[in-house]
Amino acid sequence: MITPTAFYLNLLALGLALLLDYVFGEPPEKLHPTVWMGRVVAYLEPIFKTNSSWKARFGGGVLCSFSVALFTLPTFALVTFAWKYFGAVGYVVVSAITLKTSFALKSWNPHIVPVAQALESKRIEEARKLCQKTVRRDLSAADEQHVISASVETVAEGIVDGYASPIFYFALFSTPGAVAYRVINTLDSMVGYRDQKYRDLGSFSAKLDTISNYAPARIVGYTLLLASALVGEDWKRAKRIFLRDRGSLESLNAGWPMSAMAGALGVRLEKAGYYALGEADENLTPAHIHRAINVMRATCAIFTVIVAIPLTYGSWLIQSLLVTT
Repeated sequence: MITPTAFYLNLLALGLALLLDYVFGEPPEKLHPTVWMGRVVAYLEPIFKTNSSWKARFGGGVLCSFSVALFTLPTFALVTFAWKYFGAVGYVVVSAITLKTSFALKSWNPHIVPVAQALESKRIEEARKLCQKTVRRDLSAADEQHVISASVETVAEGIVDGYASPIFYFALFSTPGAVAYRVINTLDSMVGYRDQKYRDLGSFSAKLDTISNYAPARIVGYTLLLASALVGEDWKRAKRIFLRDRGSLESLNAGWPMSAMAGALGVRLEKAGYYALGEADENLTPAHIHRAINVMRATCAIFTVIVAIPLTYGSWLIQSLLVTT
């Protein structure tokens, strides 16, 4: 839909999606498109399993491409139908509801805050189990410091794949862009491992996820520096640690938000045996989880204002010029 009002309608859709998240949070699991995406991937995965490395890599590419198309094309058809038959109101409502399912802000509280609450009550085993739901690493024997570190790292990374990236692709390609990103990210979380089982099958999805998050992760890194100043954290220290440690991880993207967060909070974030970011100016406490969430919220707000809105306008302008030439 390339019309003079498209820019404003997409802004309204974004605003309504944020309102829906604030009021209702996540939709029920049985209605959540991300859950459907996961079920589709789980159903299709055995079809492409093979002992041949090249066949598994090829099958992984087909799995990823098919899954993205399976959800993105109907999304495009749905918003087009809404615009054609229900006008601007229908377009905004359908786009907003669909967009909301591609990101999560409010749900961070019920997922991460209970970890801090369990630690505050000295229930370390419960904290390990709660945190384990959000990370891949084994926390069965982790001490309090490493549980807190894992939680803070999850919040930092979640700024990118939980909010910034889907909003980034919404700004560029409207609702289908956000949905396409969510499918790619879901695929990565399910098959994008480097173990023997998924090394070949998940290679395409993992690389595509890395590419998809490349620009948003870097924008978030710098945006988080602004957010840290906004919420009263040490932005100068955040900048120093960010510039020093952002490339320290094997992951091309994760180090950018995580190093900035480590610097903002003045803590050392560590995955034992793999990496360490920041400096231990402060010992990690449950309070750092709450502070990380505050930084996350401020980062998402700033990202929306200084990145998503201008990018939405720029995308509309370029598409308008292409159509009229």
